[in-house]
Amino acid sequence: MKKILLLLILCLVALGVVLVVNTFRFKSKQVQVESITALAVDQEALAGRLAQALRFQTVSYQDTNQFRSEEFTGLHKFLEQSFPRVHSTLTKEVVGDYSLLYTWKGLEDGGKPILLMSHQDVVPVEPGTENSWTQPPFEGRIKDGFIWGRGALDDKVGVLGILEAVEMLLAQGFQPKRTIYLAFGHDEEIGGRNGAVKIAALLQSRGVTFDYILDEGSAIANGILPGVASPVALIGIAEKGILSVELTVETEGGHSSAPPPQTAIGILSKAISRLEENQMPGSIKGVVGQMFQSVGPEMTFGKKLVFANLWLFRPLVERQMAAQPSTNAAMRTTTAATIIEGGVKENVLPSKARAVVNFRILPGDTVKSVLDHVNQTINDSRVKVTNFGETANEPSAVSNTESGGYQAIERTIRQVFQGAVVAPSQVNGATDSRHYAELSNSIYRFAPFIVRSEDLKRIHGTDERISVENYAQCVRFYHQLILNSAQAR
Repeated sequence: MKKILLLLILCLVALGVVLVVNTFRFKSKQVQVESITALAVDQEALAGRLAQALRFQTVSYQDTNQFRSEEFTGLHKFLEQSFPRVHSTLTKEVVGDYSLLYTWKGLEDGGKPILLMSHQDVVPVEPGTENSWTQPPFEGRIKDGFIWGRGALDDKVGVLGILEAVEMLLAQGFQPKRTIYLAFGHDEEIGGRNGAVKIAALLQSRGVTFDYILDEGSAIANGILPGVASPVALIGIAEKGILSVELTVETEGGHSSAPPPQTAIGILSKAISRLEENQMPGSIKGVVGQMFQSVGPEMTFGKKLVFANLWLFRPLVERQMAAQPSTNAAMRTTTAATIIEGGVKENVLPSKARAVVNFRILPGDTVKSVLDHVNQTINDSRVKVTNFGETANEPSAVSNTESGGYQAIERTIRQVFQGAVVAPSQVNGATDSRHYAELSNSIYRFAPFIVRSEDLKRIHGTDERISVENYAQCVRFYHQLILNSAQAR
C-alpha cells in the first residue's frame, strides 16, 4: 500500500511539474512594434461630422417598400461637402444606385491593392423602444462625452472614420504606392445583394484582386474575456455561414375531440426538441483554438495554466464554454428555432404545421453537413425538411494570420491602442466581406472601437453610442493602417 501511495504521489508531482513547465513555456505571441506619436486630431470636429451623418435615416428594411432613397442621397451630398479632398482626388462610383466605391490610384503598378470596407445602412429602431433611448436615435447628439445614434457602432463609424483618415492623408500630401479602394455598401443589414454583391461583381469584371480586405466584424473587448486585464483586439479571420431550414408536417385535420396520438404540432415539436437536444459537436479547435493560443499567455496564472495544458483540461474548458451562449457559439454550429406556426382554432386539428430553424455554420462544417445532421437527428419521414428562403451561405475560408495584411492590422492595433492584446477570432454574424471571397484570400473583419460587456446590447439595440475619444482612436487607426499598408514613398 505504501508503494502504491508513493507511486501516486510521484505521479502527482510529475504531473504538477509538467503543468508548470508547460505554463512557463506558454510565451506571449504579441508582436513588438515601434512607438508612434499619436496623430493630432480635432476631436470636436470629428465627432460633429459623425453626429451629422447619424441624422440621415439610412435604414435597411426587410420590406423594400419602406426604403427611403432621399436619406442615402442626402448622406452622399453630406460626404461630398465634408470630405472635399477625397472627392476631388479619388475616383468615386455609385454602384447599385446607392453604394459607393472609391479608387485612390497608387503611384506605382505591381503591388496588389487593398480594400477598406464599411456600410452606410443601419437597422431599424424597434417600434415602441424609441422613448427608451437616452438620446433620440436619429438626432446625432453629442452629450456626456459620447456620440449617440443608430450607426454610431454599426457602421457609419467605419464609413466616416475611413474617409476622415484619407482626407487627413491627402491634406498631408500623402500618396500611396499601391492603389487603395474604399467600398461602402448600402444594404449590408439585409444581405448586401444590391450593394456589396454588385461592387464585388464590378471589380471582378475588371480583374481586380486584393492583397487584403478589411471589413467590420470583431472589435476591442475590454473587461469581457475572463482572466485578461488588458483590452483584447479580436481580428476576425473567418465568419460563420448561415442556413435556415423549414420543417413542415402535414396530417389529416379534424375535430379536436378525437385526436390522433400525435398532431402535426406534436410531431413538429418533437422534431425541434430533437435538434435542440442533439446539437452539432463543438470543440476548441480551428479559429477558437488559434484565439486561445494568442490570448492564453496573457491570462492570469491559473487560467494560463489551463490553456497551456489543454491536453488535460480540454473537456473542462469545453464544458464551461458550452454553458454560455456567447462562448458556445464560438465553438460549434449553433441551432436556433426561430419561427413556429400551426393551427387556426382551439378545437380544430391543424392539417399543417411549420417551423424555421436557423443554423450559424462553423468553418469546417458545411450546408450539406448541417442538412445531413438535421435529417439524421429528426429521423421522421413525416417531417419535410427544406431550405428556407435564399439565406444559405457556406462559412468563409479561414484567412492566414501570417499574411502581410494580418500583420499590418496587428501592428497598427498595437501602435494605436497601446497595451492591447491582439488575437485572431471568428465572427458569428455575417458581413459584406463574404461577397468578396473571390477577390482575395486574405479577408479580415475588425472594427477599431472598444466595447465593454454593457455595450454589446447597444449594437442593433437601444442607446447605440461611441465615445468621442474612442472615435478619434478609430480615425487614428485607419490613418496609421494606410501608412503601414500602402508602402508610402
